[in-house]
Amino acid sequence: MTAGRKLVIVESPAKAKKIGEYLGADYRVDASVGHIRDLPQPRDLPAELKKGPFGKFAINVEDNFDPYYVVDADKKKKVTELRRALKDADELFLATDEDREGEAIAWHLLEVLKPKVPVRRMVFHEITKEAIQRAVNETRDLDTDLVDAQETRRVLDRLYGYEVSPVLWRKVKQGLSAGRVQSVATRMVVERERERMAFRSASYWDVEGDFAQAGKGASASESFTARLSGLDGRRVATGRDFADDGTLRTKAAVHLDAAGAQAVAEGAREADVVVSDVAEKPYTRRPSAPFTTSTLQQEASRKLRMNSQTTMRTAQRLYENGYITYMRTDSTTLSSSAITAARSQARDMYGAEYVPDSPRVYGRKAKNAQEAHEAIRPAGDRFRTPAQVAGELRGQEYALYELIWKRTVASQMADAKGSTATVRLTATLPEGTRGGDGTAYRSAEFSASGTVITFRGFLAAYEEGRDESRFGGDEADGMGRRLPRLSEGVALETLRAEAQGHQTSPPARYTEATLVKALEEKGIGRPSTYAATVGTIQDRGYVRSRGSALIPTWLAFAVTQLLERHFPTLVDYDFTASMEEDLDRIARGDEQRVAWLRRFYFGDEARSVEGLRDLVEDLGEIDARGVSTIPIGDGVVVRVGRYGPYVEVEGEDGAEPRRATVNDEVAPDEMTPEKARELLEAAADDGRVLGTDPETGHEIVARAGRYGPYVTEVLPEPEEAPKRGARKVKPRTGSLFASMDLATIDLETALRLMSLPRVVGVDAEGVEITAQNGRYGPYLKKGTDSRSLTSEEQIFDITLDEALEIYSQPKQRGRAAAKPPLKEFGEDPVSGRKVTVKDGRFGPYVTDGETNATLRKGDEPEELTQERAFELLAEKRAKGPTTRKRAARKTTAKKTTAKKATAKNATATKATATKTTATKTAAKTTATKTSATRTTRAAKKA
Repeated sequence: MTAGRKLVIVESPAKAKKIGEYLGADYRVDASVGHIRDLPQPRDLPAELKKGPFGKFAINVEDNFDPYYVVDADKKKKVTELRRALKDADELFLATDEDREGEAIAWHLLEVLKPKVPVRRMVFHEITKEAIQRAVNETRDLDTDLVDAQETRRVLDRLYGYEVSPVLWRKVKQGLSAGRVQSVATRMVVERERERMAFRSASYWDVEGDFAQAGKGASASESFTARLSGLDGRRVATGRDFADDGTLRTKAAVHLDAAGAQAVAEGAREADVVVSDVAEKPYTRRPSAPFTTSTLQQEASRKLRMNSQTTMRTAQRLYENGYITYMRTDSTTLSSSAITAARSQARDMYGAEYVPDSPRVYGRKAKNAQEAHEAIRPAGDRFRTPAQVAGELRGQEYALYELIWKRTVASQMADAKGSTATVRLTATLPEGTRGGDGTAYRSAEFSASGTVITFRGFLAAYEEGRDESRFGGDEADGMGRRLPRLSEGVALETLRAEAQGHQTSPPARYTEATLVKALEEKGIGRPSTYAATVGTIQDRGYVRSRGSALIPTWLAFAVTQLLERHFPTLVDYDFTASMEEDLDRIARGDEQRVAWLRRFYFGDEARSVEGLRDLVEDLGEIDARGVSTIPIGDGVVVRVGRYGPYVEVEGEDGAEPRRATVNDEVAPDEMTPEKARELLEAAADDGRVLGTDPETGHEIVARAGRYGPYVTEVLPEPEEAPKRGARKVKPRTGSLFASMDLATIDLETALRLMSLPRVVGVDAEGVEITAQNGRYGPYLKKGTDSRSLTSEEQIFDITLDEALEIYSQPKQRGRAAAKPPLKEFGEDPVSGRKVTVKDGRFGPYVTDGETNATLRKGDEPEELTQERAFELLAEKRAKGPTTRKRAARKTTAKKTTAKKATAKNATATKATATKTTATKTAAKTTATKTSATRTTRAAKKA
């Protein structure tokens, strides 16, 4: 690097490339590829620290919650590269994101690199040439309050997870995890399922009719549809009037049954109907605010069917490549230049009348906003339209950019205007019109409403999606319906009157979008955590998806019950939200990190608040069987066992309880006592003796296993105990084909299944060909060459000639034949080689022939862009090759304390405190130790 050159460090290679283009030859832009160091697993601590105060958490809770950080093993090479680049630089710019994580990354870089040149904190909300050049010239100090807030959150999550998770291991199942936000989110999904399990449907009826002005006939322009709304002055009950237990909670409403509705419908056909009331009022609808992280995830889920993680990953790429502003924010404000750009674009595209006289100003921020200071919008002082980026963006990236552009422009457009008309009709019913309970009805009231848009306003650009309403009757139901002009007292004729039955619906399950919305409304989590939280509870096996709905597993029920009974505070919604507020106070400098952590972990005697340490130590006896038991009703329970959930009912007359495995296809709200008995009856065939194998004399039984039905032989008990180390004889088994039924399978079929693999014959060279069933379906095998069969029945039926014909064809898939690329791109900018996407043994990956990078979760091969492929390869190169750890002699780590730099010292002449790196072997991680001595804003005020 030439003299006078400056080093700029960002998080990602894609971001580095784009910023490098804007800064020119005087700057070198490099990427840290995320965090370079973190808290290690306690097992990875140096030997001399494992028995000390850091041994349990890698945090010294007795010494001001001092964390022990290590440089990640896969980041050592990157740190070396950054140090080498820093040697030739005369100035360092830390240009990580301007949120807590970004600020913490900058501080860790400062601590590890120990620069001897001036250090500047460079921040920006969008990656455009103007924004980057402005950020270089308008640097600020490192915000140690933000660093404190991030470190507090990291320490808090380590304490929470490491104290509570072992309780789950001991009482529920090994390998489970608890988390400050994930456990609360899991509880929310479980509580919604409990509501559905307790729900009892209620039926109710109403009448729908078509009416037209008397004498004008049934023309489309004159007729309209109205629904029964009242009888004899009393409102007719709708779904909203019923409680979740199926009872009518609005006592004044008329609960109409089938007989009553049919009688009213018949009476309405003969009734004299007049217009009793006509009302018309103006309709106005305002545009939605620009996107925040939460609303972007919700809308992308509704309109684009993208999950939270895919949305955030796509938005990250758009941001890093200069298309949108920073995507982690809870602010709805727009900068003055963005407002001008949006208004100008709306005026140019839709006309001056579509833009209001004055700019729209939305609420400043959410209550505890702590991220970037502007909403998510297209980058730049002039927005590029979707048509202008169509040649650069594809698939999900284009769809998400278009969504953001539309929302931003629409937010500065005029209100949509129209009128809403409501008509009420009174039908005088014939005498003798009675309900099913004998109640006589004299008059029925029908009502209809319609909204007509006369000026579309912002709707010309964008309309926000809506989540389906549980009860219906939304404003959208009458949107666009135009009612004929009517006046009070006008006589009508009934064209149609029809009784209609309805059932109340249980509360809808959460989707990713509605769960994110609920978390935000409760103040749980922050923009940077929503997608990770939703992903974590699914990855941990607490929640699974069916379509877009999130369904809790029985494991989630057991974990939630344990936490509710023994850690109620930790899964309390208000308490969790208050922790977020406290972290925000630390970020603002209004709260001290150490004092807050001390209260959380050790408790606060002055307020009689118990700390986490005491909660875990004073648990008393936890009934492991009790927390893993979920009552279903009628004496039936579901239990979560070591090998999965099962349904259980007590045996009669002191007999053993009856049990049946519950598979994942049965959602908790579908597990009724009737369904449980169905499973128990099916399980009664478990172990059904089919007969005796004539060759061996062993009994053959059919069983229902966790992974499906199968048949097996019952081996006799050995006369002598097997010798130590002798191989245990395993019974022959065979899984039932998909077309077979456990209840009807016979001995002959069972023996055929157990005889597999079947020898089909030998080829001309004497190589044996077998037919068998595998994990991925039926197939033929000849040596190492396998070929798929089209059905399981072929295993028994295929002939040698048919098998040889299959082997005479070129192999389509498998290791013996190379698979064609799933997608092809241009030449990689680093290696100069052509980049392709391939399907490998462990899933799809991108490669240039030298470097292979596995596609991340949410990266679909068909949606992958060339830029994303180059980015994955760059990240893989930055991490360096994966090496296997080897045991080696350790050297004792010498630690000295280091103070966190104050904001003022973080700029022109940053001098970091000396800190000795904990020298371990090449296979171990480089460790650095932070001290409890930190200068906080509160201390400076004192």
